[in-house]
Amino acid sequence: MNLKTQGFILLDVDVVALNNAGISKANSNDNNVETKKIYKDGRSYTYVSGQAWRYWWRETLKNSFAWQLSPITRDSKIAFTEANPFVYPDDDLFGYMRAPKKEKKKSKKGADTDIKVEGENKDTLTRISPLKNSVFVSVASTSPVTHLSSMARQEGDGALYGKEEYSAIMKGMFSLDLFQVGTFSSYNKTGFKNLTEKAMDEAIKKGFNIVEDPFVRDTNGVSKRMIQLPRNIRVQRIVDTIAALKNISGGAMQTNNMADVTPKFIVLATTNSGNHPFSHIVKNDGVRAERALLNVEGLREVISDYHDQFQGTIFIGKRSGFMDEYDAELKALEADFPNVRVLTVNQAIDQYCEQVTTQIP
Repeated sequence: MNLKTQGFILLDVDVVALNNAGISKANSNDNNVETKKIYKDGRSYTYVSGQAWRYWWRETLKNSFAWQLSPITRDSKIAFTEANPFVYPDDDLFGYMRAPKKEKKKSKKGADTDIKVEGENKDTLTRISPLKNSVFVSVASTSPVTHLSSMARQEGDGALYGKEEYSAIMKGMFSLDLFQVGTFSSYNKTGFKNLTEKAMDEAIKKGFNIVEDPFVRDTNGVSKRMIQLPRNIRVQRIVDTIAALKNISGGAMQTNNMADVTPKFIVLATTNSGNHPFSHIVKNDGVRAERALLNVEGLREVISDYHDQFQGTIFIGKRSGFMDEYDAELKALEADFPNVRVLTVNQAIDQYCEQVTTQIP
């Protein structure tokens, strides 16, 4: 059974500029920066890119959980990590692509041709990330305002600069493939050639587990083989990744727009399918679309409709002071569904981490 952690998060931020889009095209001042925004039904919604969220997550794992991050190599216009998931847990959880270096060789007719450089890294290695996440996008429409500032330490007129700021409740989702963490393949398919054959053989010699791929078979119908790290390492990487949400930090303009980007509302569940069921458990007011609402009835519907896909307890966490008007409705879920627990945010994360350790084979 290929189990996945499915998570849904709400942030609550005020006067922030979490992820900027560069110089504003709507302003003649070259020092004006605009925030990232998207449009839907003619309304504007601010967002934080999925890449930015992953950067916050990776940095939190480094700073708070002592993860040794994979070194980055820069070569001309490309950059890549070590692609060594045995040593570097972020290569394992966040995926990678390491392409072979190429050099130009003149043909007899004088044309340039690409050739692969033979040696240790001649193989192209790619790994689909077990951790997938959405962007963070405002639930309600937003109208960012431009804040003008001045660099006025020098003599003469100050140098003006500006940035867009906004307040919003923002939603985001993630999914973590529990089987894929710490499990690596070497067959020649994009996203699945995680290791060279040499690395695979060395891992076997070191006594790492050999497991059968539950989905991929050769032409004879025999399951492809995969290498799997010891269970304690896999469990630790999974728990660290989820627990990092308790103190995740990040965002642009932190010097004077510091924001708390830890979850103020979270849902954590284990499912036996890849479907993420929680995408529509918040909504805007639908009239002016300027107010974020928690769709508790939608959450109730999801828990009922997908009851056969949930494994174990569904943990719902809410920070006191955030959307307190829904407390009674959330507690009613706990009363109506024996597999639902409503707790504080950190309690929900901690108790889910305890549960998931029992769900990893």
